[in-house]
Amino acid sequence: MDMKPDNILLDNDMMPKITDFGLSRLDEKSQTMSEERLGSRCRSETHTWTPLPSINRARCACSGAFMDGKFYVIGGSRGCEVLTCGEEYDLNRRSWRVIDNMSQGLNQTLTGGPLLLAVVNNELYAAGYTENSDLKQYDKLDNKWTTLGKLPVQSRKQGWDIRFRACGDRLIVIGRPNNSTGEKVVELHSWTPDEQPPVWSLVATRPYGGKRIVCAVMGC
Repeated sequence: MDMKPDNILLDNDMMPKITDFGLSRLDEKSQTMSEERLGSRCRSETHTWTPLPSINRARCACSGAFMDGKFYVIGGSRGCEVLTCGEEYDLNRRSWRVIDNMSQGLNQTLTGGPLLLAVVNNELYAAGYTENSDLKQYDKLDNKWTTLGKLPVQSRKQGWDIRFRACGDRLIVIGRPNNSTGEKVVELHSWTPDEQPPVWSLVATRPYGGKRIVCAVMGC
């Protein structure tokens, strides 16, 4: 089990859903992706783990989200291919459904970090970590991403030095400021989605001298 903050999702009642979306692995001998497609769900009330059915397309370095009472696995890669399809898991039907081109328009690369996703009020948002540093929202009906505006921070290490989370009804983003010069600091900004272009509020500034940011914020 790959226990880390990225594998802990929150539902609308702020209840944790512990998941493991490390759904494929590299065979050391053949250097090919195995067909073992693993996933599991933790029931916090009983402290038990339940294996999930196999997903349709094995992948690694993907991102997960919990929205509208369903799990989503988005992006990732398979061998040398970046996957743009996503998959939706229905808790009642216990089955996966492929959503073609779900991450089309986002910026995941083979060497970059996983997609930066967050859910607020059952709406899915993505933080870009290319030069554009766009904030995007997922259109469920049309299966496409809409650009809302810019992030107040930017990544210099292909997404490994920026983090993006939901915190109650707010989005928070942590990273190096856009106007950063030689000073090594990170800033934490927040914004409450309100159907208007994002206006970010600076919450805190801290010194930073590392290469990656590991964010353990799950909810507040």
